[in-house]
Amino acid sequence: MSRLRLIILGSAAGGGVPQWNCRCPVCALAWNGDPRVKRRTQSSIAVSADGQAWALVNVAPDIIAQIGANPQLRPQGAPRGSPICSVILTNGDIDHVAGLLSLREGHVFTLHATPGIHAVLRENSIFDALNPALVERREVALGGTILLAPGLEAEIFAVPGKTPLYLERGEVEVGIEGEATIGVELRAGGASLLYVPGCAHMSDALRARVQDAAVVLFDGTVFHDDEMQRAGVGAKTGRRMGHMPMSGPEGSLEAFAGLNTGRRIFVHLNNTNPVLVEGSPERAEVEAAGWEIALDGMQVVL
Repeated sequence: MSRLRLIILGSAAGGGVPQWNCRCPVCALAWNGDPRVKRRTQSSIAVSADGQAWALVNVAPDIIAQIGANPQLRPQGAPRGSPICSVILTNGDIDHVAGLLSLREGHVFTLHATPGIHAVLRENSIFDALNPALVERREVALGGTILLAPGLEAEIFAVPGKTPLYLERGEVEVGIEGEATIGVELRAGGASLLYVPGCAHMSDALRARVQDAAVVLFDGTVFHDDEMQRAGVGAKTGRRMGHMPMSGPEGSLEAFAGLNTGRRIFVHLNNTNPVLVEGSPERAEVEAAGWEIALDGMQVVL
């Protein structure tokens, strides 16, 4: 039976939770074993229509551990093989593409991305480790619909964002809508959901798309725009990094208020985000607004 099945492989932003070199208030709790802060790997999901063939949306550096934690993605039957048949990338950020290098051991799959994101991969020769005889790179146009796996469709759309940090040169434009940052609508068995792990602000086009969505997995990187400054671990704001905060004027809580969106799940959570602390005032605020906080291994079936 065709049904839309989704596994959140990694629910954290770049660096995971706790981040390897961080003792911000949230990471300190995690390092100290506080049960209120669950460990999280970096952002990625797996999706299927039949529970047999799976597509990845983004491939985190943690992909090997994520496969190990989810039996659905482990090798089955033959001496070599994998249920993973395709990958689609939402941007060129390191936490979304670095895991591709762990998928280089002679497995056939299709790599989907916009022409702009494919250009980023071509410019770095390390990704030539993906054998072109086995890994077909297909370009997807904005608004285009593709088949990711049997019975599983994906439509991509532009989301306000920015160029990846490692490609920034000079003055950086944040909030541009184009091929650099996309969202994905996933469809199977008559059901659909939206996956938007990175978003700089709520545009009119994006608001119209999420208005009546049954499920939205949305960028939850930071709670406060100046969160990294407050934690003493960085100078950049969330918006400067291309991520709208949850709170404050024009934050995601305000942007979704009054919309007819169904289930709402925050993903791509930065290690500094206080909502990661179960029972915190910030966690209570987002839950009161109808949001869930993603956790590694969380599943959605429609």
